[in-house]
Amino acid sequence: MNAPSPPLRRRDKVVAAICGLTVAGMVAASYAAVPLYNWFCRTTGYGGTTQVATAAPSGMIDRKVTVRFDANVGPGLPWRFAPEQDSIEVNLGQVVTVHYRVINEAARPISATAAYNVTPLTVGSYFNKINCFCFTEQHLKAGETREMTVVFYVDPSMAKDFDNADTKTITLSYTFYKQPDPSRPVADGSPPGRKVY
Repeated sequence: MNAPSPPLRRRDKVVAAICGLTVAGMVAASYAAVPLYNWFCRTTGYGGTTQVATAAPSGMIDRKVTVRFDANVGPGLPWRFAPEQDSIEVNLGQVVTVHYRVINEAARPISATAAYNVTPLTVGSYFNKINCFCFTEQHLKAGETREMTVVFYVDPSMAKDFDNADTKTITLSYTFYKQPDPSRPVADGSPPGRKVY
């Protein structure tokens, strides 16, 4: 049997290299998809993703909007979670502090993280949080009650946005989701509650 000619071997190597680079590119894209999507949402406010502000705005304007507060818990999370007020009327640019109350109704400590967004989705890029309990995971002891705060403002530049010219109400929505319980090390074969010496 004759060996392949040099042009055919070169072509086979080029095809193999292209296939290998395509697979490597697809794997890299799958790993980068979530961080890139999160960055895109934070930057543009896409999907109602709110912004994180480091300081208050330079001023406020006379246009008012009503901000409604929605609080939920995900399946399997025995927490009671509610805003202390259902809504508030604010001027664009006004810094506001609101409070939520959460109660762990379980007989054990539980950790949870809050997911959040605003509606209408087009106002996400104007809704700025200076401080929020949603920035970190929350740990509540058995039966613990905690008051949590959100400090926010609605950017005055929203008044110049044609898409939001008629927006009179914004809904800020949170949902707490239970975090997995820390598991025992794999090498620890002892029954729960017993120490291995």
